[in-house]
Amino acid sequence: MSLQTPAGPNGSPSAPASSPAPSPVPAPAAAPARGRQPLLMTLAVAALVAAGAYGAHWWSVGRFIESTDDAYLKADGVTAAPKVGGYVTQVYVVANQAVKRGDPLVKLDARQYQAAADQSQATIDGRKADIRRYEADILQQQGQLAQAKAQADTARLSLAHAQDEVTRHTPLAATGATSAERLAELRNTRDQAMASLAAAQAAVKAADGRLKSSQAQVAQSKAQVEAAEAALRQNHLDVDDTVVRASIDGRIGDTTVRVGQFVQPGTRMMTVVPTQDVYLVANFKETQIGRMRAGQPVTLHVDALPDADLHGTVESFSPGTGAQFALLPSENATGNFTKIVQRVPVRIRVQAEPALRERLLPGLSVTAEIDTRGARHG
Repeated sequence: MSLQTPAGPNGSPSAPASSPAPSPVPAPAAAPARGRQPLLMTLAVAALVAAGAYGAHWWSVGRFIESTDDAYLKADGVTAAPKVGGYVTQVYVVANQAVKRGDPLVKLDARQYQAAADQSQATIDGRKADIRRYEADILQQQGQLAQAKAQADTARLSLAHAQDEVTRHTPLAATGATSAERLAELRNTRDQAMASLAAAQAAVKAADGRLKSSQAQVAQSKAQVEAAEAALRQNHLDVDDTVVRASIDGRIGDTTVRVGQFVQPGTRMMTVVPTQDVYLVANFKETQIGRMRAGQPVTLHVDALPDADLHGTVESFSPGTGAQFALLPSENATGNFTKIVQRVPVRIRVQAEPALRERLLPGLSVTAEIDTRGARHG
């Protein structure tokens, strides 16, 4: 059997069909590979340069930077508490309000303290009236004393005269120049003069005693006046203390007082927080503080202000680790001792613009980085 060749379009026999030729295999692209080698070399050199720069920066700066995120802003707030007890009649401030030193915060009922002040004033007036009466008595008693002394002087002169008469007539009576009756009369007159002198001297002592008693009463009344005046000053202080005032500049926080509430002396009513004097306490490990010194610069990153970098200065170091001031200090002299790295509180003075400082609130978390290069040779 013979194969026939199919005719072409014009009737002529077409050429026999042949199998398709394989596609040519492309040669390896040597040129692009050679082009990537300089790029890789450049990247490698750049990486080495960056690593070298980082290493140089770490060696000169980074290894002297001590960092901690155990740091919190603080402010020395003052508790507003009354010095006297009473019912709250008025609250002048609200929470978060800014106040100045001396501004009134709370008013207590002052009526009982004012009544005590009035009573002290009445006591003062009464004692001063007593003093005036005693001083008048003293003037009268001084006159009586002078009169008694004059009478005593008169009695003394009379006694002297009577004694002279007795002395003069005694020898005369012995010779009969004077009768015995006359001598007896003179002796009787002398004895009466002696009695009169004794009575006058007693009157002088009595008048002097009354005078001294009146003077003592004046002194006592003056002491009572001084005591009443001291009580009055205390009463005025109590009246003034019924108005509780701010002792520092700051903002009001932790308000718990209400109108009509009865408060005792020392009752916590609110806290005045000096936000303008905020500072940082950063707790560094004991292995980090070897090169730290007061005055070293600090970089601060506040979590609440991620876009603001603050600066500060090391101000002081705590006199002990945090464990030393804990409510229940650890007892290391035991058989189950485990060494734990201690933390040392470091106080840092914050440097910030007034507008930014208003946003720094006590309690905010901060990351602190202290540059200790100033002490690397210490």
